[in-house]
Amino acid sequence: MQLQPLIETLKAAYQYEEGGELAVDHVSLSVEKGAFVAVLGHNGSGKSTLAKLMNALYLPTEGTVKVCGLDTAQEEHLWDVRKHAGMVFQNPDNQIVATVVREDVAFGLENLGVPQPEMLPRIDDALAAVRMTDYAAAAPHMLSGGQKQRVAVAGVLAMQPDVMILDEATAMLDPSGRAEVFSTVRKLNREKGITVVWITHFMEEAALADRVVVLNKGQIAMDGAPREVFGRVEALKALGLDVPPMAELSRMLTEGGLALPEGILTVDDMEKELKACLSK
Repeated sequence: MQLQPLIETLKAAYQYEEGGELAVDHVSLSVEKGAFVAVLGHNGSGKSTLAKLMNALYLPTEGTVKVCGLDTAQEEHLWDVRKHAGMVFQNPDNQIVATVVREDVAFGLENLGVPQPEMLPRIDDALAAVRMTDYAAAAPHMLSGGQKQRVAVAGVLAMQPDVMILDEATAMLDPSGRAEVFSTVRKLNREKGITVVWITHFMEEAALADRVVVLNKGQIAMDGAPREVFGRVEALKALGLDVPPMAELSRMLTEGGLALPEGILTVDDMEKELKACLSK
C-alpha cells in the first residue's frame, strides 16, 4: 500500500498581487515521509514562496496544499498544519525571542499549550539533538550565527514536527556555521526520520540531499536524484544556476580526456574516482 505524502501540492499557485505574475505557478509536488528534499532556483524562482505555502504562512491562490493530509486552506487546520510542519527561516536573529536559550526553545511549546512536565524533557531532548545542551543557560546574543540557527532548529524540533522546512537557513552564515547547521539537520533526518525540505542556493548542500527539485519562474524545471539533476550541467547553467564544484571539475577533466564516470558531486567522490582512474 502506497503511503500518503507528508506534503502534497496539487497544481498550487500563488500570486502576490491581483493581475501580477504567479510566484508559484501550478506546482504539483509530493514529499514522502523520511525524505530529504533540496529545492533550488535563482532569486525570484519561487523557492521561498513554495516554502511558505507548505507551512500555511501563505494560502494558495489556486490549487491545493496538504500537510499530513490536512488542507492548509481550511482555517480550522491552521495550527495543526504548523505543528506538523515546522519552519526555520534565513536570519536566526529574527527568530530569537528570549534572553536565555532554554526559554527560547520553550517558546513554541508554550504557544501550543504543552504542559510544563512534558515540556522540560522535550526541551532537553531538542537541545541534545542539536548539540547545544551546554548552552542551555546562555544568552542567545552571545552565540555564533551557526549556534543561533541550531537553537532555532531546536525550537522547531521540540514541537516534534513531522516535517522541517528550512528556508535558506544557512544563507547568512559563514562556511563553518553553514556546515554545522546542515550536518545537524541531516543527522536529524537520518537518525530521527524527520522529513526535511531544504530550500537553498548552495549547490554543495543540495548535492547531499536525497532528491533535488529545481524551480524556474514558479514552475518545476527539474526533479530527480542529485546525480541526475547535476549531470545536466548546461541545462542548469541555462537556468542561471551553478553546479557543485566537483561536478564542474569532473566535466572539465572529462573534456580534457580523463575517463571519469558521471555523477561525481563531492570531494570524496572525486578522490575515489581519480584514484580508480589513475590506477588503471
